[in-house]
Amino acid sequence: MDALWPKQLPNHWIVGQVSGIAVDTRDHVWILHRPGTLAADEKGAAANPPVSECCIPAPPVIEFDAQGNVVQAWGGPATGYEWPVQEHGINVDYQGNVWISGAAAEDGQILEFTRDGKFVRQIGHAKGKGGNNDTATLWRPAAICVDPKTHELYVADGEGGNRRVIVFDADTGAYKRHWGAYGERPDDGPAPRYNPDGPVSKVFSNAVHCVKIGQDGLVYVCDRGNNRIQVFHQDGTFVREAVIAKRTLSVGSTSDVDFSPDHKFLYVADGTNQKVWVLERDSLEILGSFGGMGHNAGQFRNIHALAVDSKGNVYTSEVSEGKRVQKVVP
Repeated sequence: MDALWPKQLPNHWIVGQVSGIAVDTRDHVWILHRPGTLAADEKGAAANPPVSECCIPAPPVIEFDAQGNVVQAWGGPATGYEWPVQEHGINVDYQGNVWISGAAAEDGQILEFTRDGKFVRQIGHAKGKGGNNDTATLWRPAAICVDPKTHELYVADGEGGNRRVIVFDADTGAYKRHWGAYGERPDDGPAPRYNPDGPVSKVFSNAVHCVKIGQDGLVYVCDRGNNRIQVFHQDGTFVREAVIAKRTLSVGSTSDVDFSPDHKFLYVADGTNQKVWVLERDSLEILGSFGGMGHNAGQFRNIHALAVDSKGNVYTSEVSEGKRVQKVVP
């Protein structure tokens, strides 16, 4: 662990639950956190009158350079767009644009900004609650990514609302296609309760929690509630799957994924067992893991997302009581 990364935040800032993390093409690390999750004693300097010297909630989007210095911070509710009630996912695309998602029951929108925080567009709308085959509205979208080859926006939709992957044109927001587990058309029926001793579920759980596109052009999706990663071609054709820590209950074992720079390995954030699994990307065979429950450096308390830079450093973010970012050096 690089325990000195990131450096102390300026302006007496403090972060709440860090729900999203991304690395851009410059190896700058971006986080999305939830200022509303800070307790009163954590933001005493923001009270009126102030009750303590520290702290003040930081803006929800923060960019760090590779050394851990804050480059800029911005975001939050404003006129012209619907900021999510519960911040969730962040992605910085190959052009440097920043995409934000939210996962509260009221959140049905994706927001795009320039890297300096200028609003570009919104896809979907708040309080939409579109069903699994609604092509215009999202419901609790958990994660987003943009394919640089096709400029298509992939959305893991969602976190307790819809249960699908949906694809849009990243320039216009026009609908392209969508699919459920095994590439099948999703339905709006209740997701079966996960049973480690039962048959494999034919549908996604109520936590389609991540979506990432590999250098191989395949789409990797976290079906968190079913403890599995499913892999698809970009048209939604199912390729293969892997179950991670089969007997895991609670919120499941597959919160997020990212790839090693050489594309040999797949890292999987496990927010129940509080570790990062290391898989051989091609076979999805589990090779090992690091981390574990705890509050010390190298341990996790509700690891939620991860991202890998060009040097192989793994950055992790934590929600619940974690409220932090850590850097794991290869």
